[in-house]
Amino acid sequence: MKRLTCEMCGGTDIIKQDGVFVCQSCGVKYSVEEAKKMMITGVVNVTGTVIVDTSTELRNLYELARRAKADGNSENAQKYYDQIIVRDPSSWEANFYTTYFQSRNCKIKEVKVAAVRISNCEDTVLTLIKENVSDPEERRKAIDEVATQSIAISRILFNASKSHYDGLNIQVKMDHEQEYKDNCSAARDIAYTCGNQIIKIFGDEYGDIAAECWKVGVRQHNIQNNGVFFDKQSNADIIKRYNEKIFKYDPSYIASETNMSNDGECYIATATYGSYDCPEVWTLRRFRDYVLAETWYGRAFIRIYYAISPTFVKWFGHTSWFKKMWRIKLDRMVKNLNDKGYESTPYEDRKWQ
Repeated sequence: MKRLTCEMCGGTDIIKQDGVFVCQSCGVKYSVEEAKKMMITGVVNVTGTVIVDTSTELRNLYELARRAKADGNSENAQKYYDQIIVRDPSSWEANFYTTYFQSRNCKIKEVKVAAVRISNCEDTVLTLIKENVSDPEERRKAIDEVATQSIAISRILFNASKSHYDGLNIQVKMDHEQEYKDNCSAARDIAYTCGNQIIKIFGDEYGDIAAECWKVGVRQHNIQNNGVFFDKQSNADIIKRYNEKIFKYDPSYIASETNMSNDGECYIATATYGSYDCPEVWTLRRFRDYVLAETWYGRAFIRIYYAISPTFVKWFGHTSWFKKMWRIKLDRMVKNLNDKGYESTPYEDRKWQ
């Protein structure tokens, strides 16, 4: 709501006197018809002060913003939410989506900053929900929407960063290792932070929603921990803590094993291709599980390989000559396996003893 503004002096103290509206600053008088033209929808309070009702304008902006969001039109959605936040600074929806769409449209080199921006806004947005949404059903719906969209943008930024890095050649990858690590960590933390803030602001009431956020963070953290650029032990400890938090609100939750305890990690292949989850490594993991692991001598080879290769990778895995040498050998092997029918699609490791 805002006062009617005088067209002559810009004053907003306009009082109805003797059937006309008089600006108390400059004395200019407006007839009823003139006042109507100056207003969107006007009402007069008990003191005679004219107030402009902007509720219709806000409703229209929300409708346009939500329609653009549903249509996937990020540019228009952000534009309309920007207008809403100027008129209604307490809107949790506008505060969240102005940041959301700004971050969603970022470039790869901007992912870390965009992700941190989202994480930082979650506290403010959830606090606004607590302060302004009193209906229990509407409050849960709002919190769930923030969590769902936070998970969505976390996945978008995480997957974009990983896909971009996986598509680089070996030499370029070496120059972008830290960027890749920072981008993925910041994107993952969107999900972690959302769950943490829900518990901080609302207590255990919406623990089920918080747990869904943490589950996404843990899945992404496990993917990261398969790489050779991460401190596996410290990250495994963080994953374990979040698994415990999830179990508190979802007793049926079965924690995924971290790759610290996974005896099946392809160390040399991961070092060569930069990821445990990429088409080449998926092919090699299938060969390991369905050919080598089927015989006693194959299993013996695997155990010897996993006893030796971690140290080998630790010493030389970061060097270009190591990656080039193994890339030639592994590319040839992967091609032969693909020709024999081994798929290069996403793969979950098979358990073997």
